[in-house]
Amino acid sequence: MTENLSLVPVTEWAPLVPELMTRDLGRSLDVYTRVFGFTLHDTRPGFAYLSLGRAQWMLEQAQPDGAWLTGPLEVPFGRGINFQIVHPELDALHARLVAEGYPLFQPRRTETYLEGEVANKQRQLLIQDPDGYLLRFTD
Repeated sequence: MTENLSLVPVTEWAPLVPELMTRDLGRSLDVYTRVFGFTLHDTRPGFAYLSLGRAQWMLEQAQPDGAWLTGPLEVPFGRGINFQIVHPELDALHARLVAEGYPLFQPRRTETYLEGEVANKQRQLLIQDPDGYLLRFTD
């Protein structure tokens, strides 16, 4: 899956970078780059480092005897967490998801979130990645 992708150097490391275990790194890497629009920065066997805008992301092939596993991995992975990611082209992402027939967890819509007395509007859509991690893309 990575043979058609060119690596782009990271110019500044983010202070927080989630590293998600995957069942099939090749499949996840394809979806994250081709469909979700992430850029691949580094890859080695069982690992990939990606970004989308200023968001940075790591994917790792899960191993049954992995030293960092805190418990059994059961699908969907990441229960109880969702990742909000600002997407520079939310409408283009939505079009790719629809064209791929990729299931939406929640459709694209505008939500209003209160910050004190201030109402902030945010366009968003929610999907689950191939392993079930919940991703909330916003613009």
